[in-house]
Formats: sequence, C-alpha cells, structure tokens
Amino acid sequence: MRVFLGFLIVSMLSAFSYGQKVLTLHEAINVALHRNTTLQKSINNIKSSESNLTAAYGGLLPNLGASAGYGWTRNVTPGTSGRTYTISGITFNTPPTPSSTTDNYNYSVGVQGSWTLFDGLSNLLNVSQSKKNLESARLQLENLKQNTVFQTINLYYTVIDNQQLVKVKEDNVAWNKRNVETVTERNKLGAVTLADVYSAQVQEGNAEVDLIQTKNSLETSISQLLYYLGLDVLQKYSFSDSLTSKEESILNTNISDEYSGLESMVKEALANRADYKSAVLDYEAAENGVGIAEGGYYPNLTTRYGYNSYVYSLSDLNKSRSYSINLNLNIPIFEGFSIDNQVQMAKVNAMNKKVDLEDLTRTIKQNLQQTFLNAQAAKKSLDVNRRNVQAADENLKIAQEKYALGSGTLLDVLIANSNYTTARTNFINSEFQYIVLNEQLKYYLGVLNYENYE
Repeated sequence: MRVFLGFLIVSMLSAFSYGQKVLTLHEAINVALHRNTTLQKSINNIKSSESNLTAAYGGLLPNLGASAGYGWTRNVTPGTSGRTYTISGITFNTPPTPSSTTDNYNYSVGVQGSWTLFDGLSNLLNVSQSKKNLESARLQLENLKQNTVFQTINLYYTVIDNQQLVKVKEDNVAWNKRNVETVTERNKLGAVTLADVYSAQVQEGNAEVDLIQTKNSLETSISQLLYYLGLDVLQKYSFSDSLTSKEESILNTNISDEYSGLESMVKEALANRADYKSAVLDYEAAENGVGIAEGGYYPNLTTRYGYNSYVYSLSDLNKSRSYSINLNLNIPIFEGFSIDNQVQMAKVNAMNKKVDLEDLTRTIKQNLQQTFLNAQAAKKSLDVNRRNVQAADENLKIAQEKYALGSGTLLDVLIANSNYTTARTNFINSEFQYIVLNEQLKYYLGVLNYENYE
C-alpha cells in the first residue's frame, strides 16, 4: 500500500512538472540562441560569404578543363548492273559493281585552360573585399546574438514584473474583501453608515477588475516571450518568484559608480560593438569595390593553353597531338561608358556606407547617453519608491487604526490602501526597469556576453 501511494505521489508530481515547465532566464536565452529564425538566416549568410571568399581565391588561380569526343560515320554505296553499249560500231561491256558499306571512327581528347595574369588588380581587390564581407557577416552574427540575448532579457523580465504585480493585485483584492466584511459587520452594529459599505464594495470591484487586467497583461507577456523563443505559446510554463543574487546585486549597485563618464563609454562601445566593427568593414569593402570597378580601365592580360589529340584509331590516340599556348592582351578603348557607370555606382555605394557608419556612430552616442541617464533616473526612482512603500504601509496602518477608533473616515482608509498598492506597483516596476536598463547599457557598450548561454 505504501509503495502504491509513493508511486501515485511521484506520478502526480511528474505530471504537474510536465504541465508546468520551469523556464529560467538562462534557459530562455539558450533557447533563443538556438531557435531564433533570424539567427539561423545569419548563420546561412556566413556560409555564403565563405563560399564567396573561396571563389575569390579561385580567381587568382588558372582554370583547367578537359574534353573527350567520339565520332562515327557510315558511307553506303549502292551497286550497279553491267551495261552494253556501242560507239562507232564498237561494242563495249561495263561489268557490274557490288554495293559497299564503309564505317569511319574518330576519337579526340583535349585539355584547355586559361589564366588571367593581370586585370587591373581587380582579382586581388576581390579577395580583400570578400575577406571583409566574411568578417563583417561574422560580426553581424555576433551583434545579432547580443541583440537576441537582450531582447530575451527584456521580454523575460516583463513576464516576471507582471507576475509580481499579479501578487500585488491579489493582495489588494484580498484586503478589499476583508475590508468589505469588516465594514459590513460594523454597519450591522450601527457603527458606520450604509454609504461606507457601498464605497467598500465599489473599491473591491475596482480591485478585482485591476487584477483581471494585470493577469491578462501577464498572459500576453508570456505569449510574447514564448513566440520570440520559438516555443509553443499554448504550453504552460512557470517562472521564478524571487530575485536571483545577480539581480539583487544590480539593485544594490549605483550605476553612476560603475562608469566614469559618457566619453569613456563611447570609446568602449566603439572598441567593442560588433555592429560598429561590421559597419567599418562594410565601408572598407565598398572602397575595394571602387578599385574593382576601376580595374576595367586597365588592360587585361590572359593566357590560354591547351593539348589536343584527334585520331581515327584508339591505338593512335597519343601519336597525333598538338599543344597550344596564347597570350591575349585586351586594351579597353571605349566601352560605351559602362565602366564609368560601374565606377560611379561603386563610389556611391562607398559614400552611402560611410554615411551609414557616421549615422551609426551618432546613434551609439545617443543610445548610450539616453540609457545612462534613464538608468540614473531609474536608480533614484527605485530608492524613492522603496521608501514610499514603507511610508505608505505605515500610513495605511494609521488610517485603519483611526477608522477603527472612529476618528477617521473610510475614505481615508481606501485612499491609504490605494496609495500603498500604487507604491508597491511602482517599486516593482522600478526594480525591473533598473535591471533591464543595466543590461541594455551593456548591450549598447557591446559587452553583453552571449557565450555563457550557448
């Protein structure tokens, strides 16, 4: 019997665990890094860039091709019958000829190739450009991973924030229910008016509506997180109820003490940001593109070489052979302005890449400044809201005591409770806002580590 009960309990716990999977922040980030479709596309792009680099190196090498041929012809000659004819009294006889069939065979093999010896250095610049494009693609993937980590953190903490707020709203509903019961009993004793009962009931209804809306926000945030992670939005997950030691450490740290100033932060970001490094490489690759296009102005020197054998018998295949080697110099004189057009397009592309780089630099500075200021304000708000919760709690206790003694009004109690609920709500929001801003600042600095989650 005990064995059966033990098995039943284990089965129930397993079923509950299966229905409510615990999803930690670390697990969520790991899932995002492995299942995010945008990341998968970026990885595929790297494979394409690697192939382009291989092809660019191939442009420096000679190419070689082989060919083989076989031919067969059949000639059929019909036969003739004999003829007798007379010329000047003399009789001539033409003997008949038989029909004949002749088969002819031919075989050929050949090896041909060419090698571009000079093309205005376009082939070398193409290798340089392909290298930069490959490194840029890798840096873009790194930046995308950092972005995925931050977006997951943001969505995850939105869920935890809403989860904590649901508890606050549930406490508020429970308090209002007790308050309605207390006020109703006091009304029966004639200590308070019926208006107080109605006011308490209205406040209870408002608290229930607020709880419903907060629960809906929680479910919406969970759905958004699961969708971003590529998980089934209908699957039930549970999340942590308490802050981790790392999160507690962030809340107890003043962000102003961690960073010396905006200028040093900008230098750090430009040294670490993968997207900035990628933009620099994109600009340099575009400059290579200008050189590649300008290569069309220069002469093109190409060598062609080959070996061929053409025989009528396989046994003679290597006896009849020919070798060839040629040098071809192509000097562009007039190409209908096509080269000018290609050069101009390459220069425009390089100018646009330079503008993108400058714009990204300004964006980095703005994001750092705004996030740093927001984090400083969030830290101050966090400290103020922490004190507000304590003050609102004490104020609610005083208002309840006064109302119980008959020296206060129910309105004072309801206002005090509303202020206490608001203070708790603001405090929880400021906690997670400060945590997210800390992570966001790391993301903008380019130091948000993603390797620990892969």
